[in-house]
Amino acid sequence: MLVGNFNISSTRKNKVLFFSLCLFLSSHLLFASSITQDENTNSSFTSTLINIEAPVNETFRYQTTLHNGSNTSKIYELKTTIPNGWRAAFKAHGSRVTSIKIDAGKKESISIEINPAYGASPSKYKIPIYATSQNDTLVLNVEAVVTGSYDLELTTPSGLLSGRITEGERKEINLQVKNTGTLALENISLSSQNPTKWEATFSPSEIPQLAAGQTKDVIVTLTVPDKTLAGDYINRFTAKTVDTTNTLTYRTTVETSVFAGWIGVVVILLAIGIVAYLIYKFGRR
Repeated sequence: MLVGNFNISSTRKNKVLFFSLCLFLSSHLLFASSITQDENTNSSFTSTLINIEAPVNETFRYQTTLHNGSNTSKIYELKTTIPNGWRAAFKAHGSRVTSIKIDAGKKESISIEINPAYGASPSKYKIPIYATSQNDTLVLNVEAVVTGSYDLELTTPSGLLSGRITEGERKEINLQVKNTGTLALENISLSSQNPTKWEATFSPSEIPQLAAGQTKDVIVTLTVPDKTLAGDYINRFTAKTVDTTNTLTYRTTVETSVFAGWIGVVVILLAIGIVAYLIYKFGRR
């Protein structure tokens, strides 16, 4: 009887101990689970704008906020997945960063700059942004809508970028403005940089609109002042819009006029004659 009672009592004690141990482990597991859940729930990676539309040659800028909702400081590594040829940069406090430390319960503003590859096709591109710490990963999905490209070229019909002109005269130079992008260009202005006292006038001086793939002929009249020394000079002609610009460098060779040349010859001959006369006159004495 005593042995039987002892066995029953021991069995009950073992069951109580086992049940207590299970409760203890369960409570700790639940507690740990609640902490992980709170951390993942309270931390966030957000942006005021997630869809931006722009030409291919512009920068897509997203202003984001990264919040550490946990009760410990964390270092977040910043990464993204972008198409081949694209570039991405992260900036915080005015500096480029690849990771950032955020104290418990604090927020940081992060600027994300994305540049599409040259020639990227017009389309909507979905770009995931990752902020990864030791314990969790936050994902922010943004969209970059590439509408096309703004681009132009200023050249001559023949491709020749040099010419000759006589000092004191005018010369007309034929130029062409080409819209080499995929979007229409508006309000194209033409300007020039020339040597001192030179003048350049454009006809037309402004192009209101130029559709993609189209070309507009322009005439620039170059005026060279009198007594300009012979030699090579550089003129720069620029076609510009608010979206893009292109500059053509043109080399102009200035020659002296035939009349001025003959005057020079006459002056030289006259000087030689005077010297010869003086030698002849005073040499006889």
